[in-house]
Amino acid sequence: MSIHSASPDVLVSGGGAAALAAAIEAAQAGAQVLLLDAAPPALRGGNTRHSRNFRCAHLAPTPFTPDAYRPDEFRADLTRTGADAADPALLDALVTGSAALPDWLAAQGVALQRAGDGRLPYSRKTAFFLGGGTAAVRALTDRALALGVQIRHGVGVTGLELDGRRVVAAVTTAEDVAAGAQVLACGAAHADPDWLRRHWGEAAAGFINRGTPHARGELLQWLMAAGAEPAGDPAGLYLVAVDARSPAHDGGIVTRIRGMPLGIVVDNAGLRGHDEGADTASTRYARWGRRLADLPGQTGWLVLDAAGLAAAPAALYPPIRAPSIADLATATGIDADGLAATVANYNASIRPPADRADAAGWRTAGLVPPKSAHARPIAEPPFAAYPMRPGVTFAHHGVAVDAATRVRWADGTQLDNAFAAGMIMAANLIPRGYVSGLAVSISLVFGRLAGRAASRCGGGDGQC
Repeated sequence: MSIHSASPDVLVSGGGAAALAAAIEAAQAGAQVLLLDAAPPALRGGNTRHSRNFRCAHLAPTPFTPDAYRPDEFRADLTRTGADAADPALLDALVTGSAALPDWLAAQGVALQRAGDGRLPYSRKTAFFLGGGTAAVRALTDRALALGVQIRHGVGVTGLELDGRRVVAAVTTAEDVAAGAQVLACGAAHADPDWLRRHWGEAAAGFINRGTPHARGELLQWLMAAGAEPAGDPAGLYLVAVDARSPAHDGGIVTRIRGMPLGIVVDNAGLRGHDEGADTASTRYARWGRRLADLPGQTGWLVLDAAGLAAAPAALYPPIRAPSIADLATATGIDADGLAATVANYNASIRPPADRADAAGWRTAGLVPPKSAHARPIAEPPFAAYPMRPGVTFAHHGVAVDAATRVRWADGTQLDNAFAAGMIMAANLIPRGYVSGLAVSISLVFGRLAGRAASRCGGGDGQC
């Protein structure tokens, strides 16, 4: 017996942007839609709850994006992330589909933040949700419900029943659910500690999951075992530097630590390992996420003096403060002799530029590793430190899809009536790296495509 009194035309697995977009599109096409979300209502929305913007191409300024961001620029940005190896049809679908997202979201009741109002950083490549991802999820959910989509929380899809290459039912944590077509939009496996441990060993114990705890990848792992073609790298993770005091799950974007160029980063022994001045772009916290994964205990410390702390970006948790470097070592547990020697050697190696107001011109000489820019002395008390660990955002691993978003099988066939969208298939487009706002764009664009395709398969005689 199904948990649904009548088998729906389309069953959508997941609860984030991809799942909601698919459900809306399928319902608008006239399909009866059931959406199953493993999360409880309070945690609906997956990682979309923690998002704030999405990437979209546009040829001229819009109320939500200044200047222009041409499709060829979008493609070039994707190429730098490794998407040059992706299916050209998927790349074209993403770039083209992204341009339609602002109008489509507005039609679903999602409000966007107007550009140039002084509340947002300049961004011609992304548009921002008014109220953030939580508000966007609420609006999309309301729209889906208004269209007749039935939503069940606390029920996850863990596998599929197949008849050849046709899916006849979904296996869930409750009961099997038959449907004419399936949209698989329930994310990858990065929130499963066992899965992380298989690919990262003991280091995985030091990782913090920034997003939903429900992205455990049961369905993805079933697909891999059943013969689906994988995409990406099972050990590939997008890691960023987060405060080590963050919750184990669901801390979101506010847990990032971003002030590395303003100080030095040391391990528990008080030793530096990287050039803090080399990464000054807004994505520097992502480079540090991978570096932290290689440190003992996956823990590092951003050490600042009073001037550095005053200039550092705002953080969710207050720093640990102390009147001296020795006291800071005591308060943090960093090796006192190691930290004292590191700070002394660093300060002694600093060479200021002729124009001392040129912050980027301050650098070190004879220090290994060097600090190539922003090498201000750590000398003004009080001193401060932020504890940092690697924060998992998503996995660069999923299931391969064809140009119609059908799930591909390793033998060269594909599932006739199962379509994938969102982070369960994003590795087809981002097998490594990342650019801001891309995950939400992938989720929305391919959620819409998968929903429309599933509506054509799920109704009537169920033929695609």
